[in-house]
Amino acid sequence: MDDELEGAPKSSRSGDVFQKCYEWQEAKQVMAAGLYPFFIPISGEQGAEVTIQGKRFVMLGSNNYLGLTNDPRVKEAARDAIRDYGVGCTGSRLLNGTLDIHVKLEAELARFMGKPAVVTLSTGFQTNLGAIASLVGRYDVVLSDRRNHASIFDGCRLALGKTIKYNHYDMDDLERVLRGVPPDTGKLIVMDGVFSMEGTIPDLRKAVDLAHTYGARLMVDEAHGLGVMGAGGRGACEFRGVLKETDLIMGTFSKSLASIGGFLAGEEDVISWIKHQARAMIFSAALPPAACATVLKCLEIIRSEPERRVRLLSNAARMRNGLASMGYDVGNSETPVVPVVVGDDGVCFQLWKALFDRGVFTNPAVPPATPPGRALVRVSCMATHTPELLDRALDLFREAGKSTGILKG
Repeated sequence: MDDELEGAPKSSRSGDVFQKCYEWQEAKQVMAAGLYPFFIPISGEQGAEVTIQGKRFVMLGSNNYLGLTNDPRVKEAARDAIRDYGVGCTGSRLLNGTLDIHVKLEAELARFMGKPAVVTLSTGFQTNLGAIASLVGRYDVVLSDRRNHASIFDGCRLALGKTIKYNHYDMDDLERVLRGVPPDTGKLIVMDGVFSMEGTIPDLRKAVDLAHTYGARLMVDEAHGLGVMGAGGRGACEFRGVLKETDLIMGTFSKSLASIGGFLAGEEDVISWIKHQARAMIFSAALPPAACATVLKCLEIIRSEPERRVRLLSNAARMRNGLASMGYDVGNSETPVVPVVVGDDGVCFQLWKALFDRGVFTNPAVPPATPPGRALVRVSCMATHTPELLDRALDLFREAGKSTGILKG
């Protein structure tokens, strides 16, 4: 199961490296059944509603948690950056790609996160890849939750040191693993701050305590917590009261910050090491200036409009409570991600299609994105959803649930 969760490719014994591609039928089978849910083109903006083939949908499948991708102030900041800097950097940050707006963004992120230093990378995936692969040396160990994001798994693969997985959400199992690592071995614990499929937050206080007890460092991926959780929108670590004690915070710009890219926040010496050693950093082109300007404006709005987070979490509670009252299994989320757990992969696709046909856009999640037998429809809320939109979506969830036999009566 671990290999499946990490997306390991199948080996080829035919003498043709393409043979596995010719034999792979899963996507074709789902397409033939009329249930294929991926790569659906959206026309125009991604807001609380979207247009697909001329039809309006309630968007419940976006990570645009604060609704800032369409904010006029954010668009204007991006346009101004293109006017002032052009559309790209044409080189890596190490060589010719560093602009003063990159330096400004990193300083602003460091101030926002309350950490001494920040480095930005071109995607969130590269951020995890670069950090883990450069920090975990040949004689070090990285300890990873079994349901961490794929970018964490791939960073572990690239690292020269040993990877040990601990059971999902299980701090007792993490401690068991830590006890078995020699005290003089470098140890990096890595976990999601918000697990993206089910919207749950691990016991970060216990993780911090274990790191201190066993001489480990703790890195938390705040991709789905940044801008959303905590009094200031700094993520799950702030929400759990461990922001200062967490050694390394990773964040992305592609969710609440309405852009593309990622960052790491931590000690100056650690960030400097990553800037000069992470291959994902030094061999990738720098963030476009419009992306930097977008993030800067979003940070300003996050600071000045905390009511967006309040509205977002209220919307999530409305959806969660409404779905649960119908009889859906919505797990234990306390974030804007509301899982509708159905178990069987086929039933999951059927529910997705029933919703899609009724004008609700959601994301089906099946293995390897979820454990076998725990397929789900992922609902994600936005601050810009109105009560009327959410109530319409809930009505359509009731219809879809009854049509697929998930809901009885």
